Formats: sequence, C-alpha cells, structure tokens
Amino acid sequence: MSLIRSIRSVIPLVIGLAVGGVGATMFLQSMPGAEGSAEERANKLEVELKRTQNRLAAMEAAEPQGRRRKPGRSFVDGARNIADDLRDGKPVTPDDIFRACQPLLRDLAPLFDRMRVTQQQQMIERMTGELARKYDLTPQQRESLSQWFGLKAEENAKKWNDLVAHDGTRLQDIMRASRDVRPDDGLDAFMEKTLNGDKLTAFKTDRMAERAQRVQQDADTRVARLDAIVQLDDTQRDQVFGIMARSSRDYDPAMKLEGAGGEIGGTAGGDRQQALLAVLRPDQRTAYQAEQQRRRDEADKNMKAMGLTLPPDWNALDDNDFH
Repeated sequence: MSLIRSIRSVIPLVIGLAVGGVGATMFLQSMPGAEGSAEERANKLEVELKRTQNRLAAMEAAEPQGRRRKPGRSFVDGARNIADDLRDGKPVTPDDIFRACQPLLRDLAPLFDRMRVTQQQQMIERMTGELARKYDLTPQQRESLSQWFGLKAEENAKKWNDLVAHDGTRLQDIMRASRDVRPDDGLDAFMEKTLNGDKLTAFKTDRMAERAQRVQQDADTRVARLDAIVQLDDTQRDQVFGIMARSSRDYDPAMKLEGAGGEIGGTAGGDRQQALLAVLRPDQRTAYQAEQQRRRDEADKNMKAMGLTLPPDWNALDDNDFH
C-alpha cells in the first residue's frame, strides 16, 4: 500500500503549500467513503467542487497581471482541470494530480533548494566527521572528502529537479527515485584514491560488511513477505532469498550472507519476477495471484474513496516487495 500512503502524504503537502491547506480537502475528501448513497456522495462532491472553483478563481484574480499572462500551464489551470474532471465523472489518477502540481513545484524550487542545502550540509558534516575519525584522515583529506560529498549532493539535486520538472515523470518515478537516493554512491572509488595500506584495507572490509548487511536485511524482509502469502518450504525460502539478494543493488558475489544454503547464482534471463514464479508451485502461484488481485481491489477502493482512479499498470506486490 505504499502508493496509497505516498499519495496521502505527498498531495496534502504540495497542494497545501498552494492553497493554505484547503487543496488537500479538495483532492482527498471531494469523494467521501463508501458509506451513504450515490446521490449523497454526488451532492457533497458538487458542493466541494463549487467551493474549490471559487478558491481557484480568487487565486487567479490575486495573481499579478504579468504573471497571469505568463505562457504555459499553471498550477491553477491544472487544478481547475482536475476539478472539472471530477465534476464530470472522468477518471483522475495520482499522475494527473502530480502533473497539475509540477508548475507549482518548479516555482517553489528555489525554496526547496535552500532547504536542501541546509539539510545536506548537516549530512556532509556528519559523514565527513565519521569517516575522518574512523580512518584518521589528514586535514587535507578531510577537506577533499567534504568537497566530494558536496559535489555529489549537487549532482543528486540536479537529477531530482530534472525528474520533477520532466513532463513524462509519473508519481511512481518520484517514489522510486526517493528510495534510490544514496549520498555515498561512488565513495569507494574516491576513498581508493585517498587511502592506502591498512587504512584502505579496513575501509574496504567495512564497506563490504555494510553492503552485506543491507542485502541481508532487504532479502530477509522480502522472503518474509512472500512467505506470509504462499507459505514457502525451506528449500524455496533459500531459493527466494538468493533471488532477492542477487537482485539487490548492493550485492557482490564475494559477500558471505546468512540464509544462503549454497552459492547464489545468476537469475535466468535477468528477470527477477520470472525467477520468483519459477520457484513457486502451481497452488502457490494461484495464492500469489489472488493476493495481487486482493491488494489491487483494496487499493482501488481506497482510491475511489479519495475520488481518484488507480493507475492501470499498478501492482501492489511489485511496488511494495519486489521492485
């Protein structure tokens, strides 16, 4: 249900910045829950949409004249289109809401950048101090490391801003990108040029242990989730652990992992989902597919309660557990 949780958290934040919090009501409460008649829900929706249109009109009127003439789609335009679609009974997806919010996100980029710089500076100081103490870095090495972290942070920020501003970006792309951010990507190569001898050996050993722990925890979690659905036997549990471990971005064949009853080989065709299904018995596949449908139905119900439509390609198990 990570998509639903993300929508509940992202939409109020973004819309609330624009309309002082009432926009969240527009999107999350424009369609009440399943209780009550269809006529009652329609009446409540019509009232809320009318209020929303009045707010949007007031926002547009309050904008400076030059700003109103600015070409291109505005947040107000996107919000009005969504309000019209909801009123007309047309499907509205989380991606539609995100695209409507993109102009606002672009306008607020300078504010977000200032917030990011403050947070990243704290992160850089913490990580630089920890590594300097652990590997006894010289003042020059410590300064170089701090500069490297700063450049890495700027690179990540540019990638993020480009993703948010791109017209083809989906909400799922934002969710995945936020999970994939690693401030220490590339640190190994930098430290190999900085350290030598026993210090470099200690660093490599520590980094391998850190990555192995991440792989172990991630694979264990995913195995437990699947086991709760299909009741894996011991052999299957070990096979699934291997599939999940070797598909991790941190996996290295040299790692020693608990739970692997033998060498972890490659995934046939490189397709983790197909490798996973190949491990399951026919009855387990049926249970797995039934759980997929159950979660999709539940997500669809929750989306409808918010007045939204579930994206056609959304897969609860893939989104939460296996991708």
